[in-house]
Amino acid sequence: MVAPRCSPRIERSKARRLSLRGRQAHLQIAQMRLFGTDLVLLHPPSVYDFRERAAEYGPISDVIFSTPAFEMYPIGLTSIASRLENHGFNVRIINIAHRMLDDPTYDPELVIAASRAEVFGIDLHWLPHAHGALKLAEIVKRHHPRTPVVFGGLSATYFHEELIRLPFVDFVVRGDSTESSMLQLMHALLGKASLQGVPNLTWKRSDGTAVVNPLSDVAPRLEEPVPDIFYVLRSVFKYRSVKDVMPYTGWLDYPITALLTSRGCSMGCSVCGGSRSAYRAICNRPRPAFRPPDALVSDIHRIQRFTRGPIFLIHDLRHGGREYERRILQLLSRQKPTNEIILELFFAAEDDYLERVGAALPRWSLEITLESHVERIRRLNRRFACSNEAIERTISRALDNGVGRLDIFFMVGLPGQSYNDAIGCVDFCRELLERFSGDRRLQFFVAPLAPFLDPGSAAYENPQRFGYRLRFQTLKEHAVALTAPSWKEMLNYETEWMSREQIASATYAAMRRLTLLKRDWHFIDEATYSSSMQALNTSEAAVLAADRGSGFPRGDGQPPHSSLTTLFQKRYLKWPLGRGRRFGSIFSLAGIGLGLTAREARLFFGRRLPLYFSRRGEPSATTADTSWRAVSGSGE
Repeated sequence: MVAPRCSPRIERSKARRLSLRGRQAHLQIAQMRLFGTDLVLLHPPSVYDFRERAAEYGPISDVIFSTPAFEMYPIGLTSIASRLENHGFNVRIINIAHRMLDDPTYDPELVIAASRAEVFGIDLHWLPHAHGALKLAEIVKRHHPRTPVVFGGLSATYFHEELIRLPFVDFVVRGDSTESSMLQLMHALLGKASLQGVPNLTWKRSDGTAVVNPLSDVAPRLEEPVPDIFYVLRSVFKYRSVKDVMPYTGWLDYPITALLTSRGCSMGCSVCGGSRSAYRAICNRPRPAFRPPDALVSDIHRIQRFTRGPIFLIHDLRHGGREYERRILQLLSRQKPTNEIILELFFAAEDDYLERVGAALPRWSLEITLESHVERIRRLNRRFACSNEAIERTISRALDNGVGRLDIFFMVGLPGQSYNDAIGCVDFCRELLERFSGDRRLQFFVAPLAPFLDPGSAAYENPQRFGYRLRFQTLKEHAVALTAPSWKEMLNYETEWMSREQIASATYAAMRRLTLLKRDWHFIDEATYSSSMQALNTSEAAVLAADRGSGFPRGDGQPPHSSLTTLFQKRYLKWPLGRGRRFGSIFSLAGIGLGLTAREARLFFGRRLPLYFSRRGEPSATTADTSWRAVSGSGE
């Protein structure tokens, strides 16, 4: 996808506008405005200038809803924004990645230059955003040199010491639950509080030396809904933009919603940056923080007032303990949800769990990230470390208890996995179809571990033990890797069993075999089979062309395809919408709108006005080297 080039005259006009706005921004003084925006949260694309690059992204985002631009922003942005707004701050989310995908003429630099925010926040939760996040920070600092730039997210936490050394990064808020830390930071930046008292904060003094405050704010419970979908709805009316807060491209056509059941995980999967050991090392979290059952069920019922789309409960309910999942299912059985509920399984279900799920939920589906059909590999990876017979019994229980669909995911690039192991998952899928008489509720997916092995995961931290060879170590190296011409070149690892070339080859081979299997068992028709095969062949040819440096193959005078929109398996990710509608009734939506309007009025008079008058005339600093003005040198 290539953005249209402007004429030299338009480019000069644009440069003059940017220069003027930059000078205006330079004169800004951080001071709360009654109707102003205090914090703008920017979500970057994976690669900032992806519209101008020729690259083959292949299947790296094939089993998630977003494109390879990774435009789905972290759902934690909504809970941060909601917490701050509940305390009187005005917070806006702008999904830069989605806006750039949606409109080829959208200019993020002009938008940022025109923004009048007192603080800018940029998420670096997932490492595939490394390039885009750093570029956005550079742009913000170029046009708003005296406006604080804050980073947050798991990857930002992991690389906080490298980030804080960059001239365009002022703060890094560390950890997995930063609502409270961000609130305290905003008070420090716009009030009299000292930066030294803000937990989880990495910052720098006026002489540039880094200060790492203790990572002491680790919330023991998940206090607010994540995501807070009603913050999103309020922000649409408040800031008059649907596109800015769109979760991903096409969400209005298929409004699936995710709900986080916990922060942290009880599992120790070796390749996962969200594992128990990773959260302990990165976020200082000794155990998961769970959303209370009553609150979680209330979140589900609130969401179904707005949307008829499926509701995905992130994490296996069972890792909260038997009483935790029993309470959730008990509450759901009393007032049964009308939306499809999608559950995850992290280990085999050998008890009556799935029977109780079937009794509580009228419509439900199941996600099993099995990753490999080989028991030895699963044990090495510490995920589904059980027999294949236990897997089959779990599948049988799910089918017998009314599961609407059961998705099983496999992965290429695991520890201990050879080429034959990787493509052999399709034979296992065939055995399952034979075992369950071709039950069409079974759906199979395969994808590479790409583009990166997660920093913080056991395999990344101890690669030799798990048979990995790491290619990149720093944040900058990962950011540069994302600009490679193909997804194979982006990989930050190889294994003792497969080179990067073999990982790519095994991925395409497994996907072809799986596509053929689906055609043979009549899961897809001949036309879908042919288009999928053509897409796979074209993608692999582009990877090979990138290896040779010969450029991508072309046809009919046009680029062969847009790898940002190529569909391999993504089309099979959708579940049926409840009652055939995307959103609630007009009466339900009207009630939500009235409630949001009343809430906004209460926040303005009860929170915003008191906060504004308490800040008027206050300097933004108190003591040297502990405040934003002292650090930035902007304390005129």
